[in-house]
Amino acid sequence: QVQLLESGGGLVQAGGSLRLSCAASGRTFSNYAMGWFRQAPGKEREFVAAINWSGGSTNYADPVKGRFTISRNNAKNTVYLQMNSLKPEDTAVYYCATKDSGFVSTGGYDYWGQGTQVTVSS
Repeated sequence: QVQLLESGGGLVQAGGSLRLSCAASGRTFSNYAMGWFRQAPGKEREFVAAINWSGGSTNYADPVKGRFTISRNNAKNTVYLQMNSLKPEDTAVYYCATKDSGFVSTGGYDYWGQGTQVTVSS
């Protein structure tokens, strides 16, 4: 079955950077789109970024545009989220997800990781 394992979360000061990684297994990674989502305390889970099967197409939520970059290494079955200029409002549990399609989208994801905590202090 599909398994997703996130890593790279932690505590960082405002203005700092973190890089999240998500290692995938269980099927041919390079065939499918990948996404990152986040959920802050008391809020619903929200879309952050997505990348298509090849890495040639990406999509970002407005609050992270220009600060976050999603990328993938199909040889390593891994997707990344580089987060720069972090703000306290970026504090959340970040989830990696994949879907049964190679095309980028903000929804319709079928498989989820367990999440990694990102905390940005002011």
